[in-house]
Amino acid sequence: MPDVVQLLGLDFGTTTSSAVVASAPLLRGAVSGRMELGEVRERFRSPLVFTPLDELDRLDVSRLERLLDGWLAAGDVHPDDLFGGGALLTGLTAQKDNAAALVGLIRRRVGRALVATADDPCLESWLAFMGSVGPLSRAHPHQHFLNLDVGGGTTNLALGRDGDVSRTGCLFVGARHVRVEPGTYRVVRLSRYARLLFDALGIRAAAGDELTEQDVRAVVDRYVRLLEAAVVGDGSAFVDPVAMAHVQVLYRPPDGGPRAHEESEIEPGVTFSGGVGELIYAHLAGRPWPGTTHFGDLGIDLARRILVSPTWAESLATYRPSSAGRATVYGLLRHSTEISGSTIFLADPSLLPLTDVPILGGVGPSSSDDDLRELLSLVARSGRGGCLRVTVGGQDADRVRSLGGRLADAVEHVSFPSRLPLVLLVRENVGKTLGHYVTRWGRLPLALLAIDEIALRDAQYAQIGAPRGPVVPVSFFGLSPRGVVPCSR
Repeated sequence: MPDVVQLLGLDFGTTTSSAVVASAPLLRGAVSGRMELGEVRERFRSPLVFTPLDELDRLDVSRLERLLDGWLAAGDVHPDDLFGGGALLTGLTAQKDNAAALVGLIRRRVGRALVATADDPCLESWLAFMGSVGPLSRAHPHQHFLNLDVGGGTTNLALGRDGDVSRTGCLFVGARHVRVEPGTYRVVRLSRYARLLFDALGIRAAAGDELTEQDVRAVVDRYVRLLEAAVVGDGSAFVDPVAMAHVQVLYRPPDGGPRAHEESEIEPGVTFSGGVGELIYAHLAGRPWPGTTHFGDLGIDLARRILVSPTWAESLATYRPSSAGRATVYGLLRHSTEISGSTIFLADPSLLPLTDVPILGGVGPSSSDDDLRELLSLVARSGRGGCLRVTVGGQDADRVRSLGGRLADAVEHVSFPSRLPLVLLVRENVGKTLGHYVTRWGRLPLALLAIDEIALRDAQYAQIGAPRGPVVPVSFFGLSPRGVVPCSR
């Protein structure tokens, strides 16, 4: 019988929050020979709920705690059994001054095995792409897709092909910067970005005032122009101070403009996800629009305006992503966790799980001895230890022995602390052997973990779960805006 593991995805967004619990068997792939997740079966999907805020517009952590406990109970989640997934605070929720309290609550409830983080826009962009357009991208491997995940507070952009993301970005463009009384355009609250935009547009409305039809049109027009400019690579649209204030991470198309996508001169297909994306595709499927400001924001108006833009009209008529409204949470559930190869080196099982381990550099055969010493000295100065990306350049014994021996020399030279975690993320299937050489076959006291066959992402931190048989789960966060795989640059 295959080992069945439990997966959890939690998304706390500007407008709504949700949870999904699933299970999947750990199987050895018939083609790859590696351990892989089999078919992911959803066990529990929470209703979408408005992210609870208090009267000061801060996160209501007490209500969130009750929500989280209810979801975990309904999904029959046992923290010790969790293998993959994660929790992400997105959009304006990530900017609340008590966001850290919610992250701490999540970690106390689900343990240290899963990523739980706030304000990681590039990771959010990657997850939304994988959760929404990933299957469509793999079904059209020669076509680039640019996904716009339009939520309450942000629009996360990700460009990818054949299931691999190469560029990301994030704009403070979303439905809930302007909160209104449902059924009316009477303002309840404005975000600081909305106030900047209102000032620039000459809109004098504040809380309690009614927006005119002209006001609403001016706001959503400006939002859509920013999205259009990002899609076509018009950098001049982001020069003025108000537009610049709406940029969290600037999306940069490949050099040469929007058509310059490697090995293809076809313009990327544009897809949408997030709450606004869900409204767009629901309307295209023939469903009527909800009533005026049904959700208490400008999401419906924004979706209607996006639909009439010629910039992506052909794409909307041609492509449909597999998931729109919950793209981020499905990305967390299905794609946030990598599975190691089955020949890892683990000096001491009590090392795991490891949380928030910084990734501090990369080493390979061309690294000088000074390079190795400098990187290991950097890891030694980190209170959490650190990860190094390792490319051996092949699997033959001489290469592994040479690099492992040089790393061992550097460890001795810098007097690396014996109890500090040192994690080697190894591209090739040589983790166990490399670990033996780095520890001189057990003679060097090192808290070493060598994890092999990991698809390395251009990230700042790694999270490593407890062993499950011969493998360990690995998640990354703090992704680079340009992509997720260093060698793709």
